[in-house]
Amino acid sequence: MFNVDKLKNSVINGYKLKKEDALSLIDAPLDELASAADEIRQEFCANKFDLCTLVNVKNGRCGEDCKFCAQSSHYDTDIDEYPLLSKEELKRQGKELVDAGAERVSFVASGRKVTKREFEVLQDALKELIEEEGVHACVSFGLMNDEQINRLKEIGVDRVHNNLESSRKYFAEICTTHSYDEKLETIDFVKSHGINVCSGGIFGLGETFEDRIDLALTLRDLGVKSIPINILNPIKGTPVENNEVLSYDEVCRIIAIFRFINTDAFIRLAGGRLFLEDKGVRAFKSGANATISGNMLTTAGISIQDDFELLEELGFEVGFYF
Repeated sequence: MFNVDKLKNSVINGYKLKKEDALSLIDAPLDELASAADEIRQEFCANKFDLCTLVNVKNGRCGEDCKFCAQSSHYDTDIDEYPLLSKEELKRQGKELVDAGAERVSFVASGRKVTKREFEVLQDALKELIEEEGVHACVSFGLMNDEQINRLKEIGVDRVHNNLESSRKYFAEICTTHSYDEKLETIDFVKSHGINVCSGGIFGLGETFEDRIDLALTLRDLGVKSIPINILNPIKGTPVENNEVLSYDEVCRIIAIFRFINTDAFIRLAGGRLFLEDKGVRAFKSGANATISGNMLTTAGISIQDDFELLEELGFEVGFYF
């Protein structure tokens, strides 16, 4: 019979999981798996916890066809669309998050990429926010070039988000208007400038557990240390509107397996967290040690203050670690 505890001890002693090891965890007893993953988290990350907050800098009007996304212009999803916020509004919303206790603020823009004019506005707002508030800044601007990433580094942006979403094999089932390789190119640009990468996936799209494991292994190979775990919220009007929401057990299994593979990463409970009746407590006991706090992009979230209280009760130490 497969021994979760034995594999956990091997991982703690430096063994890197192979794909066949990870596949064996799919049917492992969940309680044992989650507990072992939490021990791995404790060994490699102690009680460090990374908390991020979002500013949705523009909403909707996206020409990409990502099947899960309410912001895609390919689908009729009845969301409030708005163009890029003004520099003053971007700063106001960022400062509001800082005043609530956030140490990291991420500007997130819909679309394949931001325009030259949009980039200038975003860059100026970020520069002033970093200088005036001392905040750690992250961006999610879709596909970017080397020059843009260099300019972001110059003003102090220290993390760039670009989700791979799923395995290379399954990605074409999710999106056809841009490629996996284009995402990897942006990630390579980010890494070449010494900026931290945030990249993860969205789960419940119809992918297999093998696809999930392939994604986890790819992220490990890329050296990604911030890995968002998004649970599909099936939005009416999108091609996946009738997909069944993942069970909490399956979410915990995904997180635990990701922890076995990405031992020292900040595994981030992100979109879909409100589906979890305990605000994610079981997930945080299954290997997760990061979250997005406050509202998501088109859905509600959990307040920063509520998260601080919850994480303190769990013994985590919220701070800036990378």
